[in-house]
Amino acid sequence: MHPLPLFFEGTAFILFLFILAWFWARRCDNYSLVDAFWSAGMGLISILFLLGPGAWSAKKGTIAFLVATWSVRLSWHLGYRIAKHHPQEDRRYQNLRDAWKNNEKLFSFLFFQAQALSVLFLAFPFLLIGIDQNREWNSWELAGCCLLTIAILGETIADKQLAGFKKTEPHHSAICEEGIWKYSRHPNYFFESLVWMSFYLIIAGSPQGWLSFYAPATIIFLLLKVTGIPPAEASSLRSKGEAYRQYQQKTSIFIPWFPKK
Repeated sequence: MHPLPLFFEGTAFILFLFILAWFWARRCDNYSLVDAFWSAGMGLISILFLLGPGAWSAKKGTIAFLVATWSVRLSWHLGYRIAKHHPQEDRRYQNLRDAWKNNEKLFSFLFFQAQALSVLFLAFPFLLIGIDQNREWNSWELAGCCLLTIAILGETIADKQLAGFKKTEPHHSAICEEGIWKYSRHPNYFFESLVWMSFYLIIAGSPQGWLSFYAPATIIFLLLKVTGIPPAEASSLRSKGEAYRQYQQKTSIFIPWFPKK
């Protein structure tokens, strides 16, 4: 299939998906649902762009499998967390409701469509792999797939360790310092950044793939400065107080490293 019609079909699909997500979120009165739809939509559109144009190959199939594994795991994790805390909504979306005020219906719809466009923006580089007809693996693609496997495993372990800790220490002021969390305050975000670095390595193996550097740069910036670490740190300080300040002093904020004594 020619890449241009495929791109427009993908655009229509993702916009429609987020219209459905908006209706569902409005019905549930919980905008946190957008997070699970974002990760699911990212996986679906990336695989569409990857497998849609050109002939199928074992290389494309392997990459698609790894992307699907990442997307399904993250979507399930986020969906389960949202359902567990429902009807409580993530503080980010509570703040957005306050900002939207009397125009909540319109602004929430536009917000969901903006999320759809962000998925399209970040998934577009996978079209470069899709149109690449070279069936042979190169070093960029092999390195990217290896890193992606490590990143998925690391993110899965970090989430499981935190979930297990919360079951044994349900009090909101308790701090998880077990496993990977002993070496990083946000190992889940660290491994998510590796996921996007691995996407770049994989895509860089295709012609003009190096241009996709904007995708990991965008995600890492958001994790470090906007929607990831800053609100998570602020929330932990509010709920855990001095204990979390002590945790901050001895534990790396992002990249896992040995704690200070």
